[in-house]
Amino acid sequence: MTKNYQIRPALIQDQQDIANMMFFERHVHRHLDWRHPTEWLGSPFYWALERNDRIVAVLACPQDRNDTTWLRLFTHLDSIPSQEAWKILWENAKKELGKHGKIKVAAISLKVWMQELLQESGFVNDEQIVMLSWAEKTPLLRKSPEGIMIRPMEKDDLPKVVIVDTDAFTSLWQNPLSALEQAYARAVIATVAETSTGRIIGYQISTKSPFGAHLARLAVHSEGQRRGIASALISDLTEKLLAKEITQLSVNTQSTNERSLSFYQKNGFKYTEEEYPLYSFQFTDKKKEKELQWDTVKMP
Repeated sequence: MTKNYQIRPALIQDQQDIANMMFFERHVHRHLDWRHPTEWLGSPFYWALERNDRIVAVLACPQDRNDTTWLRLFTHLDSIPSQEAWKILWENAKKELGKHGKIKVAAISLKVWMQELLQESGFVNDEQIVMLSWAEKTPLLRKSPEGIMIRPMEKDDLPKVVIVDTDAFTSLWQNPLSALEQAYARAVIATVAETSTGRIIGYQISTKSPFGAHLARLAVHSEGQRRGIASALISDLTEKLLAKEITQLSVNTQSTNERSLSFYQKNGFKYTEEEYPLYSFQFTDKKKEKELQWDTVKMP
């Protein structure tokens, strides 16, 4: 490889070097979730770029879903240009990810330099992630539907919460049990909506933010939607937040999700000026493409 670069899988023993790079270097793209990028070390699709036996750049897009993954980390030393480090690692990533069929790689980028790299590499800006905020002195007054009780979430509820989460969100936005466990551990308030038969049909997890609280997750199972359960969860949440003297609640959603945007606005949330671009790169299933091409050739 040119300039004595070598690419290898990032290993658990690289944790300190990567953590130092994330802390001290200027160019760091990190996916915003509850799991630190170094916790993924040892997973597939996590690479280190070395020169003279020293890590100079890292790219990580390990999966927790078969058909989607996030660009969880890209960072490099100042001694190597961003475009050079990215090009080498992303070309390697495309080759490796492309072997595994149809996968979407997504990235939410807050940095202009990273946005430019993504655009130059064929990532598409699908939509924006927009931020809304609720800031009132009195709680929302939304009654729970008949037969629905809002109660504090317990750790033992999480496997059932995963079922709701998987049903309510598309693959890219679903969270596995491990992610929800970490969200729950950081929650300032976490509640579930439970039916009279004891079935969890909705939930919310809110975490602390610099300005108050952030509604990290809100979901209702499809069987219980349009019954006012989500509004009841929000109402109960605002009452509990105000009791803790927390007077601001933020939430983010996709700019194309009209149903979600309408719901939050009806419940007193207002747009802020914050929004972030969501980029994605779609790998196709080359095997299926070849089969389709062959079928096309055989057709009279």
